[in-house]
Amino acid sequence: MSAITILLLGLAGMCFGWFVYSRYIATHIFKLDSDFVTPAHELEDGIDYVPTNKYVLWGHHFTSIAGAAPIVGPAIAVYWGWVPAILWVVIGSVFFAGVHDMGALWASNRNKGKSIGALSENVIGPRTRTLYMVVVFLLLLMVNTVFGVIIANAFVSTPSAVFPAWAAIAVALIIGQLLHRKLMRLGILTAIGVIVLYVSIYVGSEMPLSLPSGLPGLGIPATWIIILFLYAAIASMLPVWMLLQPRDFINGMQLAVGLLLLYGAVLIFGPEITAPAFNDQIAEGTPPMLPLLFVTIACGAISGFHGIVASGTTSKQLNKETDARFVGYFAALSEGALALITIIAVTGVALAATSQEWHDTYSHFGAGSVGAFITGGANLIESGWGLSAGLASTLLATMVVLFAGTTMDSGVRLQRYIIQEWGEIYNIKGIKNGIVATGIAVGACLTLAFGAGGMDGTGGMVIWPLFGSTNQILAGMTLMVLAVILIKKKRPAAIALVPMVFVLIMGVIASAILLLQFFREGNYLLMVINAIVLVTSVLVVLESTSVILRERAKQRDENSA
Repeated sequence: MSAITILLLGLAGMCFGWFVYSRYIATHIFKLDSDFVTPAHELEDGIDYVPTNKYVLWGHHFTSIAGAAPIVGPAIAVYWGWVPAILWVVIGSVFFAGVHDMGALWASNRNKGKSIGALSENVIGPRTRTLYMVVVFLLLLMVNTVFGVIIANAFVSTPSAVFPAWAAIAVALIIGQLLHRKLMRLGILTAIGVIVLYVSIYVGSEMPLSLPSGLPGLGIPATWIIILFLYAAIASMLPVWMLLQPRDFINGMQLAVGLLLLYGAVLIFGPEITAPAFNDQIAEGTPPMLPLLFVTIACGAISGFHGIVASGTTSKQLNKETDARFVGYFAALSEGALALITIIAVTGVALAATSQEWHDTYSHFGAGSVGAFITGGANLIESGWGLSAGLASTLLATMVVLFAGTTMDSGVRLQRYIIQEWGEIYNIKGIKNGIVATGIAVGACLTLAFGAGGMDGTGGMVIWPLFGSTNQILAGMTLMVLAVILIKKKRPAAIALVPMVFVLIMGVIASAILLLQFFREGNYLLMVINAIVLVTSVLVVLESTSVILRERAKQRDENSA
């Protein structure tokens, strides 16, 4: 089958989502109001609450939610076949992720920029807030740890990505100053930033860098992990305008160029799909497609992490409430578009000329992943545009690294928020301090990275399945909070209730399967974390269901009176 056909059908579904479905939700369900005073204006402090141009904010939000997940998840899930992967990405982006992301942003915006966890106290009850924040913290812990491992591994496997990855930080710091002081216009800064970034990618391809050795007692990947978390700790404490916003925006523009190259290459080259629509050569021990497909592809379909970002950092920068549709829903579609092109890159002739070659590459579940995307995507760009495969590989590896890095920046910042919130709730003075809270967050991430992956850090990707199931459980919990809000406002809640039920069922079943797997493997650290998430999420669902039933009964009594 031609990849062009798949691409066009996928994009057609996403166009329906943007031009029809999102407009209906924004106008008739959330009733976005351009005159509403957003927290960014009401609570402006120049650090976290900063009114931001919607295009810059889209760049921050998109690159924070995307990370490497919409590449890693789909590149693994195609093992079951490209048809189920494509269907879940398109349907999930349009009817699940878009509603979830825009809804979390809207709900937080209407409640002084509160995180979805803190908001759950007002909507459902104080016990729910405590339980919710435990799940959120554990998810952030897994997100930051996994992405730190992904970047470290990418620096080792693709040293040409090292220079542009760090150069992008310097570029962002300069752009942040110029933009904040209004010394140059956004359009000019965007053009300069993107040009400098791509020049650095070329330099990196010609001048690969690598660490000569690791820290005493640690390997090179483990050393990179430590360096990355030291950076994330510093970045998470800087004002958002100084590094987070400009870096995310430039990375967003880089993604736009990267997608243009990849999508354009498909249209020019017209590759055939060589992978099976449904894989009938599944290796022994492969987990079942149902429900694991729906947690393996999280970002790119629906992801609870998006709700944390939307209500944690993005809502504090929303200039106008009506911007929530572009920033929230369109960013979800953009991530779906990245997942869509990832599937094409790892299932076509750009990666494997024949079906047998593809099976050789994807010999077992978990094979392929980021490496398959970089190889397939680079060959696709070379075939379509004539760019050398080496330079294209550096470009794509840098894209993965920068996305994962921006997610770490936001993720560690969000962990700090939660720890400081706990300090306020339980009156623990020490952890109210930003430096102390950041230190605790980073220390927890490093403990998990080395505790789950060994002291060399290379086994840290073992966390990925647990991240996926926890991610979807949290997405279901966020949709439940939205459903309760809509029910209390006497607005149609089916747009949240239907996806909520689906992702909760898939997430809980997947989590139970993983719990047994971790027990059999003797991986007690992940087993305990999984058990905490599972028990906590069930308690939240029970609390929320009770509130929904009470509210429904109350409204029936009012209508019958």
